[in-house]
Amino acid sequence: MPSTTQMKTGRDVDHLRQLALRMGGLAEEILEKALRSTWRRDATLAASVMADDLEIDRIDVEIDEAVLNVLALRAPVAIDLRQVIAINTMATDLERVGDLARNIAGCARRLCEREPVAAPAELKTLAEACQRALSESLGAFADLDVARARSVLAADNEIDSIESEVVRGAIARIQSDPTTSSQQIDLMFIARNLERVGDHATNIAEHVVLAAESKNLKHREKLSR
Repeated sequence: MPSTTQMKTGRDVDHLRQLALRMGGLAEEILEKALRSTWRRDATLAASVMADDLEIDRIDVEIDEAVLNVLALRAPVAIDLRQVIAINTMATDLERVGDLARNIAGCARRLCEREPVAAPAELKTLAEACQRALSESLGAFADLDVARARSVLAADNEIDSIESEVVRGAIARIQSDPTTSSQQIDLMFIARNLERVGDHATNIAEHVVLAAESKNLKHREKLSR
């Protein structure tokens, strides 16, 4: 039968998990809103992203404080400790996703002020891939599903490849029509920010593997060479 301390630790870890999942849901929402403002050329929607990011920051601070309390008062071990560490680092990734969504919304606002240019199909493909990676990584965390987490890791190279394709296309369009250079640069910025969202989704997936299997996959490709 679990001890009183173990039961309290379990409740504290569950509370942290719920905070992290709430933060993840907000990160998904703010990213979707930033992208919707881009596709629809909606400056008002883009401006609202800035306010939404404040709630993500608030939860980030709440998680920091809760993590310190759990470590100081419960001294968790084994999988509980790994989950606390994973949630702490995951919160940093999610806070940065919020920042990246704000960056995308900033690009959307500038695009609204200029002559419209069509968003390339590759950019929308990239957005869908990054949103899917973020959603899958959060789902993997919710269930501590290692197989699902590893599928996110496997998709990272594809995201990088699509981002490169978007950049090449934007450069080609600038060369053929320099009058759209400002818009094309913003589209490249959006692609870059989306690629970084993919990186943070990959980080979250790595945290899942660490929490569930005690395997550290950080820098796995570089260190395996």
